[in-house]
Amino acid sequence: MEQQRHFQQYVEEVLVWSEQMKEVLNRENGEMLYNELENLTNQLRNYEGEWTESLIYNIQETVDALYKQAERLNAVRQEGQRVPIGGHVLPPLPYAYDALEPYISQEIMKLHHTKHHQSYVDGLNKAEKMMQKARETGNYDLLKHWEREAAFHGSGHYLHTIFWNNMTPNGGGQPREELLQQINQDFGSFETFKQHFTEAAEKAEGVGWALLVWSPRSHRLEILQTEKHQLMTQWDTIPLLVLDVWEHAYYLQYKNNRSAYINNWWKIVNWRNVEQRFKEASKLRWQPF
Repeated sequence: MEQQRHFQQYVEEVLVWSEQMKEVLNRENGEMLYNELENLTNQLRNYEGEWTESLIYNIQETVDALYKQAERLNAVRQEGQRVPIGGHVLPPLPYAYDALEPYISQEIMKLHHTKHHQSYVDGLNKAEKMMQKARETGNYDLLKHWEREAAFHGSGHYLHTIFWNNMTPNGGGQPREELLQQINQDFGSFETFKQHFTEAAEKAEGVGWALLVWSPRSHRLEILQTEKHQLMTQWDTIPLLVLDVWEHAYYLQYKNNRSAYINNWWKIVNWRNVEQRFKEASKLRWQPF
């Protein structure tokens, strides 16, 4: 009964999101995507059976696909998929601010997205513009400062963009097919991977992230731990799943209990998104050394 209530809540959130997307697309004439959203809305409203896990899974996959279409459509309209220098924007969340409750509160999500992530976007844009000015004037006296700013704010912007999409209402469980096979091959089992990732997140000193990455050089998955997110990384790897353990990501709700935050976070992991990132990333394979 409780599961049905959570599933129904998720369906209602999808309906609200779909209507919001349709309003934007209607104004901007995104006709094909608008029709697909209309079909999804009608199917959900007319469905009279029970919500099963497999059905909810299929709905989540459909929503993820439609959201990616919307992102691509918006990117095409913004200078042919190229972000201009100093032109980064705050990406919209693929769900409502309260959609991840009770695991992450609405207050945290709104503050985290509109304040913290926005500050990274603003900082990256400023750094890029100042470096552009340096190139135009030939004055590189402050280049070291602006390169550091670009690294810090750029890492914050890109990681948070992955982070939002790595989560979804009614997420959790395990990945499927190729990604699960790769995890089993590289870590021994999903449970071993989960424990390793959890420990990396819990033991990140002060602030930082835990990351599952694909390494095109070693042809396998790896778990990394970083502090201040532009430091202690491994170049030539591609992030697939990231967890923000800076205090702003959980303190208002969990205080200093980082472990509880991490344990609950596993319940909202969007494995469909991680699977898609792995599918694309794993195509890239450099010569192993």
